Amino acid sequence: MDFLEPLQVLWDYLGMHQPPRKADCIVGFGNFNCDIARRAAELYHQGYAPRILFTGGLGRNTTKLFTQPEALRFAQAAMECGVPEKAILLEDKSRNTRENIEFTRALLESRNIPHHRVLGVHQPFMERRICAALGVYWPELDFTVTSPQVTIPQYLASAKRQGMTENAAVSVIVGDFQRMDLYARLGYQVPQQIPEEAWRAYRTLVEMGFDKQLAT
Repeated sequence: MDFLEPLQVLWDYLGMHQPPRKADCIVGFGNFNCDIARRAAELYHQGYAPRILFTGGLGRNTTKLFTQPEALRFAQAAMECGVPEKAILLEDKSRNTRENIEFTRALLESRNIPHHRVLGVHQPFMERRICAALGVYWPELDFTVTSPQVTIPQYLASAKRQGMTENAAVSVIVGDFQRMDLYARLGYQVPQQIPEEAWRAYRTLVEMGFDKQLAT
């Protein structure tokens, strides 16, 4: 079986497919993928928010790839897309999703920056996870999430350009799906209903060797 078929099942489940809404701030969540920063820049230029906050130090997917914090790499990418430096805020210490949320909140509050409504930008397959985590760590936030508008082949091609192998890029998605269940049971996320079709796709991909990002 081609891995793209079961991967599409996980991709469709993990995305929230929400239309962007105007917000006080765009938050680009740290990752290896600078397409997140470019999507945030696109939304900024379209007038969805007057500022962008990039959050991310070095995490499990970037420690071995880069030396610069994720937030700094994203800021550079956004400025290359024409976002003025004065419209960008940086949080460059967080190492995981919980810290992304908590450190972002602390930074906005410490600077008295309006943040009643936030427009998040993450990977397409991280949309559901970030919403589930916010339900635990910032439940009162009025939050909408979007992502780079790409297909799976486009995501894989972009990941390869940024230093990831195909197996690693697919394994990231498989690992994030596993965390939907695991982290909910640990109290890190609001539990989500997971259809059996998604579980079958997950097991198929693990059996095919896309298991390098599974939590142990």
